[in-house]
Order: sequence, then C-alpha cells, then structure tokens
Amino acid sequence: MSVDATQSADKPTNIRWGVFSLAFGTSALLYLHRYVFAFIKPTLAKEWDLSNTELGRIDSAFSICYTLFQFPLALAADALGVHLVLTLLFCVWCGGLGMMAWAPSAKWMWYAQAMLGAGQSAVYACLSRIARTWFPSSVRTVLQGIVGILAGRLGALSSSLVFTTLLLGVWGLDWRTAIWILVALGVGQMLLFVTLFRNSPRQHAHVNEAEARLIEGDTHLAAGPRAIPSERMTVRQMLKTMTPRSFANLICLSVQSILSTFADNVFSNWIPQFLAQVHHLEFKKMGIYAALPLLGGALAGLLGGALNDYLIAITGNRRWSRVSVAFAGKGIAAVLLILALQSYDHPYEFCIYLFFVKMFSDCSLTTSWGVITDIGGRATASVFALNNSIAGIGLIAAPTIFGYVADQHGWRWVFITVVIAYVLCALSWLMIDCTIPVLRESNSNKDPAK
Repeated sequence: MSVDATQSADKPTNIRWGVFSLAFGTSALLYLHRYVFAFIKPTLAKEWDLSNTELGRIDSAFSICYTLFQFPLALAADALGVHLVLTLLFCVWCGGLGMMAWAPSAKWMWYAQAMLGAGQSAVYACLSRIARTWFPSSVRTVLQGIVGILAGRLGALSSSLVFTTLLLGVWGLDWRTAIWILVALGVGQMLLFVTLFRNSPRQHAHVNEAEARLIEGDTHLAAGPRAIPSERMTVRQMLKTMTPRSFANLICLSVQSILSTFADNVFSNWIPQFLAQVHHLEFKKMGIYAALPLLGGALAGLLGGALNDYLIAITGNRRWSRVSVAFAGKGIAAVLLILALQSYDHPYEFCIYLFFVKMFSDCSLTTSWGVITDIGGRATASVFALNNSIAGIGLIAAPTIFGYVADQHGWRWVFITVVIAYVLCALSWLMIDCTIPVLRESNSNKDPAK
C-alpha cells in the first residue's frame, strides 16, 4: 500500500457531518410544520367562529397523540432501527400536515392535528439515538443542543417569518396553499433521509475504520471493522435493570419536563393569537414579533450546550454543571417574564423581553437532552421517549388551560401561570442526578465525577 493510501486510511472520513446535517434539517422541518397551526388560529377563529377554549381542544389532539405514540414508537426505533421508524414517522407527519390544509371543518382539523402529533411523536427520540450512535461523547451535548434546540427554534422561526410574514403576509397566499408548499418540503427531506442515512457508522459503506473508532472511542475497538453494535432491548429488560434510585431519578427528570413543556406551550401555540387578539396585529407584523422569542430559543441551542460542556470540562462535576445551567436558566426566565409584564401594552417591547425569557428557559432543554444521553445507555431512545411521554401531561394540559384562562381571566394571567411553572421547574432540577444510569449494567460506565 502506498504512503498516500495509508494516510488516507488513517484519516477519518466525515460522513458523521452529513448525518448531522440530516438531523439538523429534520429538527428544523419538524418545528416549521408544528408551529403552523398557531399562526392560522386567528383565521380559523374567524372562519369557523371558534373560541380560545375550542382552539385549545384542537391543539390537544396533537398533544394527546404525540404523548401516546411517543414511547411505543421509540421502543420500535431501539428495536428496529431509526432508519425504518423515522421514515414511517415522516410519512405520517406529512400526511397530517396535508390533512390540515384539506380540513373543511374543526372536526377534521382535530383529526389532522392528531395525525401530525402521532407522526412527530418519536422523532426527537430517534434524533437522540442518532446523537448517541453517530457522535463522540465529548461533543454530544453541544451537537444535541444545535440539533434539538437551535435547529428546532430556527424551524419555528421560519414558521413565523417564511410561512406567516412572507407567504401569508407579503405574498398574500391562502393559508392552505402555503401549507401544501410545506408538505412538499417535508417529502423532499424524507427522501434525503431514506437515501443517505444508515443506523450506525459501521453500517454505512462510506465510513472508514478511523471515523468509526473516532465516534465509538474505545467501546467497540475489539468488535471488528464492520461489526454492528447490538444495543436493542425490550421494555421488560429495561425495567428489570432499573434500581429504585435510577427510577426515582427518572421521575424527577420527568417532573421538570412536564413543567417545562407546559410553560413552553405558550410560545409554540399562543403568542400569535395573543398578538392578534390583544394588539390586533396582521400577518406581516405578527410573524416578525412572534419570531423574537423563537430566535432567543434558537440561541439557547448553542448557549446551553456550550455551557454544559464547558462547565463539565473545567469543574469535572457533571451533575452540578448540568443542574446549574438548567436551574439558572429557568429561574432567570421567571424573573424576566415578570419584568416583561410591565410592557404588556407594548407588543414590540414585550416580545423583546420574551426573546430573553425563551433564551434562558431553553438552556434547560439542552441540559435535559444531555442528561438523557448520560443516563440512557443502550436504551437512550426509549428513555428519551419515556421522559417525553410523561412530559406529555404538560403538553396535553397546557392548550386547554391556556385557552380557558385567556377566555375567562385574560392574557396577563396566562403569562403569570407560565412564571409559576418556571419557578417550580427550576426547583425540580435540584433533585436530578445525571450520574445515575437507568440500566444497572451501565454502572461501569458511570462518570466518577459528582
């Protein structure tokens, strides 16, 4: 073999960054599609004469199916592989979005939201497994923050600026036509994923041994050049390997997720309706103002992941590094939202405050992803989905509660409710320990730094 050929074999290929791009695009598209309903609420309220409470019930269809299907489909991803399961999820979610464009009544819109929720239910569980399988642990939290938070919030931002301000406001398209354009984007992303993704580096024909070892570290060096790591397990096996301590830790993580998901719903489902009802904004301005908090959330994807990894590196204490980022983020968000209410009557100033509220709040989301990969082991997708399924309690409750509170007590009390959720979420982080693995056999891999 020539010197050049030897050096080429020793140099890692870069297929993992192509996989990263696929994960980034999938996350962005998911939120672009998910936020659409929030921006058509003011139109639907007029077309179908719906109250906020009734709109909240339609939101609940998404929440219920998102919650119910998440765990079983994540188990399927652990058992059958991300390639198959995520492809099927793409089909269902794009079908739900298409049904939303077609829906002739509130009843059919409920079914469309339900289908969209089922299709998007286990997507982030799949992306979490991709992060664990395709990236070294040293950069995983940063990359998870970029995929899960930055990409997701940029997708939501696109829903504000592209779907609402550009397509509906500037171009004046009918909202149904604009949605069909988004469906076409979804089908295109699905085809890219099906063609380019493989379940693990060693299953990908273009990943060389150097890149596989870089991703795996020392975990699979003895497995051979094209061995496929076996990480599949059943629910019964996962439950048998859990200890009371690891179970309690998982419950604490789920409690904070319930509170965080509940509070986040005001940004994903209600800001456009608030701006339309209280400040009477049309699509052009509504999209721009509603984009401000989403931009803050996008920045948190970079900030939260970087802070986690930086603090872990300089302190050597994984648990309290993660806790400090999440606790401070939710606590500061609560304080800033109280201050924002002083500018309630000035929509631009209020949304600037919400930019910082969302930025600090979403730092805990990156931390949550990091904790799940810390404790999840070979059941990472299942642990992620179990946590999110329990968090679905907040997702299901929030649309109905916020819609009812807005109708009966006004929008100020909606935001006060979010403040309370932030405070409780911050306190719950003090009980979470990311060094306690879910699976008993993972104790050998436990981070010694506490």
